[in-house]
Amino acid sequence: MRLRNSTQDQRRRTGPPRCPAMMQLPQDPPVAIPAAYAGAAAAAVPGLTWSGPNACSTPPSPEEVQSWAQSFDKLMHSPTGRSVFRAFLRTEYSEENMLFWLACEELKAEANQHVVDEKARLIYEDYVSILSPKEVSLDSRVREGINRKMQEPSPHTFDDAQLQIYTLMHRDSYPRFLTSPTYRSLLLQGAPQSSSEA
Repeated sequence: MRLRNSTQDQRRRTGPPRCPAMMQLPQDPPVAIPAAYAGAAAAAVPGLTWSGPNACSTPPSPEEVQSWAQSFDKLMHSPTGRSVFRAFLRTEYSEENMLFWLACEELKAEANQHVVDEKARLIYEDYVSILSPKEVSLDSRVREGINRKMQEPSPHTFDDAQLQIYTLMHRDSYPRFLTSPTYRSLLLQGAPQSSSEA
């Protein structure tokens, strides 16, 4: 209980804490796309940053963009792919799924038990609690498992839930992403320009 009180005191002094899910993973750029991919995609997905300090340092190759259609795993293993997909999820009001997945990845990389306890609590409050405005859709079996594991949190407390959300994004959002103006415009930006003048 003392940990919670000190956290509440900190919130009063400094404002709400920054949720670990809102932090970028070390290999993840902010939701940003290189200027080379500006145009229709920028208009299609509000919230993408096309230039400035948050822009990607190296644009994805046309082959990388095409690989995102080969499998959801390839999209999720690409930092730029995750950023573009996250921006797409925001337009569908389901960005919390990606934020939860990223927070779980960050938790799994943590070794310090005190930090694990705090991050697990924040993830629970932000994404699992039925009182959270960012609650992710989990079945009762997974939710009950999390409630048991929260007695002694570990880096793998949310593994079942993370898999369930990953599967949801794969089956539900990913097919729509592949047919979205966002992805199609990225494909067109990387396609060789054919000469229509003859």
